[in-house]
Amino acid sequence: MKRRLVPSPTFLRATKRAVRKTPQVATDIEDTLKRLAEDAFDVRLRSHKLKGPLAGLWACSAGFDLRIVFELVEDEEGMAIVLHTVGSHEEVY
Repeated sequence: MKRRLVPSPTFLRATKRAVRKTPQVATDIEDTLKRLAEDAFDVRLRSHKLKGPLAGLWACSAGFDLRIVFELVEDEEGMAIVLHTVGSHEEVY
């Protein structure tokens, strides 16, 4: 079941910043988003629930030290994935 991806303005800015800093991550982010839309719990993504101030959100791996923080929501069109931010482990947690 393919889910709709809904990027937040913060996610879009963070993606531009990450690609500007390291252009090679553009492919990693794109591949990860395709997998995320197909199956948010694909083992290659290493999706996991977050705790503390980010409780209720999920994170997945988009490369060695790149994480995407997202939220699973249901709306009138079905299940969607709201993309919150992307960055290194240190930047997003």
